[in-house]
Amino acid sequence: MLIAPVAVAAPQQPPPSAAVGGERLGSPGVQLAPLAGAPALPTGLTGQSWMVSDATSGEVLASYNPHLKLPPASTLKILFADTVLPKFDRNAVHRVADEEIQGIGAGSSLVGIKENLEYRVEDLWRGVFLSSGNDAVHVLSHMNGGIQQTVAEMQARAEALQARDTRVVSPDGYDMDGQVSSAYDLSLFARAGLRNADFRAYCATRDAMFPGAVDKNTGQRGSFGIANTDRLLGKYPGLIGVKNGTTTNAGSTFVGAAERDGRTLLVTVMHPASYQKVYDETAALLDWGFAAAGKVQPVGKLVDELPPAGAEPSGQAGGTAGAPAPPHPSPAGAEPAASAAPAGDDGLGLLGWSAVGLAGAGAGYGALVLRRRRSAD
Repeated sequence: MLIAPVAVAAPQQPPPSAAVGGERLGSPGVQLAPLAGAPALPTGLTGQSWMVSDATSGEVLASYNPHLKLPPASTLKILFADTVLPKFDRNAVHRVADEEIQGIGAGSSLVGIKENLEYRVEDLWRGVFLSSGNDAVHVLSHMNGGIQQTVAEMQARAEALQARDTRVVSPDGYDMDGQVSSAYDLSLFARAGLRNADFRAYCATRDAMFPGAVDKNTGQRGSFGIANTDRLLGKYPGLIGVKNGTTTNAGSTFVGAAERDGRTLLVTVMHPASYQKVYDETAALLDWGFAAAGKVQPVGKLVDELPPAGAEPSGQAGGTAGAPAPPHPSPAGAEPAASAAPAGDDGLGLLGWSAVGLAGAGAGYGALVLRRRRSAD
């Protein structure tokens, strides 16, 4: 027997009534259709919007105002990666011009890119995913034809994914007037991204070495360590990654994916009461989602990507069967500027929802440090 659906009061800004993914996702409050034996949802959730979905089937297991439009902070970098990552060979080398790291918002999170130095594309993506580096986003955007070109392509990509709550103003997620997304849209972006093996590997990388400056005395290029700012990575069992974000104006947002017993779940939490709670509430909702498998009816669905004109819909990111678009080739004869330490972005094998093993993953997670600032990190 179905238990009566749960609903609570709506926030000040109601979601649209005709919602992508199903009528219930446009209804205010918690949406849940439990069957007998279903676990209770976590108590004390403070997120203004959240959603639990199955990344494989697209079924939405539970939601709270998932179409509420809110500033996304650096979780918008998921859409940036969906849009730009398939375009460039990971081994391509790019020399950074001074203008490519100008105009970055004050207080932005940075990985530490320097002008007139060469970087592999894969190093730039580690800077995006691990350090949430707005400098890395700006360099890749210039490689892609410029900031405005990249913003336009991101908006087009969002529309192709049927992410209709999203308006892109900056490619890095830095606070900008009118820039919004939703828990539903961010889940669409993450689901699409995880079908790309490179995306999946970068977001699962816990630490790496990043190319540094040239020593004036020896002439040798140095390197330094960077660590993923995702506080659940390596602490929540089975966590694949995806992306965290926080700004002073936007608050905290997190999109997390985890795999357990062959099931991959996505949880997006937007704007809880504090920075730490975005991780606490994500972990609690992941725990609930795995416990609720087969014990709830879906309340909606993650829709498939719209097909190109004249093509059948595939529901996959980057083309049919989830294959990324053909990359731009590496420059002929290009040599890497510095060798980066292995960071887990090779050897994933076939695309799809295979498990990603995270070294050192253990039960539970420790105390998290409150760090609120204007930067998109």
